[in-house]
Amino acid sequence: MKHVELFRYGPLGQERPAVRRDEVAYDLTGLTPDLDGDFFAADGIERVAAALDAGELPVLEAAALTGQRIGAPIARPQAISCIGMNYAAHAAESGAAPPEVPVLFYKHPGTMVGPDDDVQLPPGSEKSDWEVELGVVIKRTPRRLASTAEALEYVAGYVVANDLSERASQLEHSGGQWSKGKSAETFCPVGPYLRPAAEVEPQALQLRSWVNGEKRQDSSTADMVFSVAEIIRHLSHHVLLAPGDLVLTGTPEGVALSGRFPYLAVGDEMELEIEGLGRQRQRVVAG
Repeated sequence: MKHVELFRYGPLGQERPAVRRDEVAYDLTGLTPDLDGDFFAADGIERVAAALDAGELPVLEAAALTGQRIGAPIARPQAISCIGMNYAAHAAESGAAPPEVPVLFYKHPGTMVGPDDDVQLPPGSEKSDWEVELGVVIKRTPRRLASTAEALEYVAGYVVANDLSERASQLEHSGGQWSKGKSAETFCPVGPYLRPAAEVEPQALQLRSWVNGEKRQDSSTADMVFSVAEIIRHLSHHVLLAPGDLVLTGTPEGVALSGRFPYLAVGDEMELEIEGLGRQRQRVVAG
């Protein structure tokens, strides 16, 4: 398979599906209405590849994309499942030991926005934080997997995500309920595109973040405590992972919670990237 990027473009709530291969973009509306759970479960990525090889997809001219907003590359996930403290150095800067089993919390699916959309700072927030993460998009439901050997067969592809966190709500006012600090509006920028699983080695990716041009995070998914395959295997015994769902796999060290950097303020600009998965940029605005 050649280098493929699945993406969605257009106004919020009116995004259209498209694909880019070797710098040429193609319209997918004749093949699928959207990049959602039904698309992934029905071998959508494989059907796109076949249509590309057969020359069946209409080319999207550059003018059709000029000035267009890029949306999140998946539509309407039923759940955004998140793994906490999955890099040892991040656990240490958070004042915790690396977990013995994956730590699970949730973000509301409605928090998901495009990769370059503004992030709204919750009113009164003084402890909002960035987190670059590898996102895993589920292809079909894994159920009680016996080993990690088959786990990656349930992955459709990979994306860049920013797991924004309001730390006071997460840690000081929640009684241990992390999702309260993770589910503010706009707190999950995703994209700019999805790379098919067949093209990605998930445990060998560099991931980085910057705030106002200053580097904050610079690490590798090789440093995960639990690999993507182990996360999928573990979750398959405890929760329903549906086609089109998003799993966020944890963030490396270099966040504001460490005390080394200031928390986000209105006017700040975040940039995040993962090797081979693209780069995103958000401006912080008042909520």
